[in-house]
Amino acid sequence: MISLERLVRPNIWSLAPYSSARDEYFGKEAHVFLDANENPYNAPYNRYPDPLQRELKGLLEKVKGVPADMIFLGNGSDEAIDLPYRIFCEPGRDNVVAIAPTYGMYKVCADINDIEYREVLLDDHYQMQAEKLLAACDEHTKIVWMCSPNNPTGNSLDRDEILKVIEAFQGIVIVDEAYIDFAQQKSLRQELPTHPNLIILQTMSKAWGSAAIRLGMAFASKEIIAIYNKVKYPYNVNLLTQQQAIEVLKDPYEVDKWVKILLAERSRLIQAFAELPICETIYKTDANFFLAKVTDAKAIYDYLVDKGIIVRNRSRIQLCANCLRITIGTRTENNELLSALRQY
Repeated sequence: MISLERLVRPNIWSLAPYSSARDEYFGKEAHVFLDANENPYNAPYNRYPDPLQRELKGLLEKVKGVPADMIFLGNGSDEAIDLPYRIFCEPGRDNVVAIAPTYGMYKVCADINDIEYREVLLDDHYQMQAEKLLAACDEHTKIVWMCSPNNPTGNSLDRDEILKVIEAFQGIVIVDEAYIDFAQQKSLRQELPTHPNLIILQTMSKAWGSAAIRLGMAFASKEIIAIYNKVKYPYNVNLLTQQQAIEVLKDPYEVDKWVKILLAERSRLIQAFAELPICETIYKTDANFFLAKVTDAKAIYDYLVDKGIIVRNRSRIQLCANCLRITIGTRTENNELLSALRQY
């Protein structure tokens, strides 16, 4: 890996971060707060939240097995996706490399930040080859993006190929593991101590059933996390989000139950869907959704919308012609989908 100082944009490396009122006295007891121009009434919502979410990170440290100083929390994963562009990439000069098809926000953030986005197509089995990703890189490539399990394809990328990229690429490698709780493949979190160029993204939106609170996570070396914290907005995760995340994290076994139920429903729904006349192919999935090639994706999508059932038409995505992406719902919701399609 190139030294972190050389990877980070010079203006970011030398940036003096905003000093929040809550950071300046950290570690000391206080009960009278006259420092942040807050209204003294309407507690607890009148006070700014902990800018570094220390209590929440303490729980995540136990659940995820990653030290708190190696965790960044953001306003959804989208913040954790956007920040690396602002930290590492010089607009109009640098580029990033990503698999295709994959989650669309990587490219959106690249376009917003005026960074060239280089796509490397997956093969017919939606797998990537490390050699092809690395061949797309040059001296201005700062980040390689991978999503595993991938969206919209649902499959896990080959772990050995991922590690080849991490070990060979001299810049930052980001692996988005939003759906890892549904996969048999283990998270790459335990690779962090030996791979200082690795950033892993996870979220509370999927297995943890908390999409509404908008909480994303980045796991990386404490040096990279320190730069994330320097660049982020001071109070980026609000009090209500922190409180709800803490409540959910207190009972991770309930989440395990949800995952088991969804995996069982996934198997049942895929088996039933495969028997439908509209179904041509169902691709292997390790997520809480599956991608299916159907006879006429647009017509079927429109038909389901008229029935009040919403799936995702991914036909415009590379390698996904005539494909629908279907999220696993409750048994009742899945039965309603099947019933409608049997009448199509």
